[in-house]
Amino acid sequence: MTTADDEADPDATIAESESSAADKDESGDGEENRDQDDLAAEWEAMVSGEEGEGEGEGDGDAAGAGVESPSSAGQSTRVLNQDEIDSLLGFDDDHAPGTEQTGIQAILNSALVSYERLPMLEVVFDRLVRLMSTSLRNFTSDNVEVSLDNIASIRFGDYLNSIPLPAMLNVFKAEEWDNFGLITVDSSLIYSIVDVLLGGRRGTAAMRIEGRPYTTIERSLVERMVHVMLGDLSAAFEPLSPVTFRFDRLETNPRFATISRPSNAAIVIRLRIDMEDRGGRMEMLLPYATLEPVRELLLQMFMGEKFGRDSIWETHLANELWLTEIELEAILDQQMMKLSDVFALRPGSQIMLSATPESLVQLRCGDVMLYTGKMGRKGDQLAVRIEERLIEN
Repeated sequence: MTTADDEADPDATIAESESSAADKDESGDGEENRDQDDLAAEWEAMVSGEEGEGEGEGDGDAAGAGVESPSSAGQSTRVLNQDEIDSLLGFDDDHAPGTEQTGIQAILNSALVSYERLPMLEVVFDRLVRLMSTSLRNFTSDNVEVSLDNIASIRFGDYLNSIPLPAMLNVFKAEEWDNFGLITVDSSLIYSIVDVLLGGRRGTAAMRIEGRPYTTIERSLVERMVHVMLGDLSAAFEPLSPVTFRFDRLETNPRFATISRPSNAAIVIRLRIDMEDRGGRMEMLLPYATLEPVRELLLQMFMGEKFGRDSIWETHLANELWLTEIELEAILDQQMMKLSDVFALRPGSQIMLSATPESLVQLRCGDVMLYTGKMGRKGDQLAVRIEERLIEN
């Protein structure tokens, strides 16, 4: 039975049915959205699980749950700071010059030979500084001070790339060593030398004009100064090994001053030349191939050092050698025989010798022939009288 209220309000019943249908539709859409979200989460978990394979069990569970572990997050976000990068590469600014290099710099420079293994070079170039101070004072008629900045090892190609231009590169040859060296004069020293030699006033800086090539006068004056320096360099090496350094040519382009392979090691000596308020820098490069003929001498710790030589021991050894007993062999005759004839010899076989009583007998020690003489008899013993001496004292 239907109540009176139901019969009285049929529209309300229809509205309720429509609202319930709408609620069912909304609940169906919500369930469908939840199913899609669950499916997406499931796919994400599968993908993260595949990526996490091969890692620890805990990492795999965290990936399957869609949560990244703190340890993996810390490893992936770890970034080196600038100090750590510089230390790794070996470009630390606080790196002291005397300490060993580290990182990639140490690997790159591992093939270089340190000049400290040639201690005599410091003695030679200290002597060069003293000689140049006197020579350049006479050359310029001015108060010149020459100082040695440093001595370093470098690859030849790196040195050419580091030359500040404009500059003059003077190639010289060591005659006795049959190899070359390089002297680089920077622009400040060039203009200072020209200013001093041509009567420039003291107290005024040398005028420097950029963007133009060096004139013939400038090249000639610098060449004269290099000749003076090469004479001092020869004098500096004189106590160690006599050598003549000859000026070869002057270049302004580093490509034309190539005297060695770019990868070859060389020694660079940096000099500072001051003429009161003027001056500049000069660098000398000597490849290790140039110094190879005197390498044994450069290994000395002080001038005149003798390696492994002792005059007292030499005298004692010579006296003992004169008392040494040696065995001399007197050879009457010798002849060549075939191997078949030697094997055919039997007891009672005779070998005919061509020696006569007048034939010379050879006296030798081992394989060294010493004397020749004639054989005779003295009492009950055979004797040889020496006729000719075959060795020199």
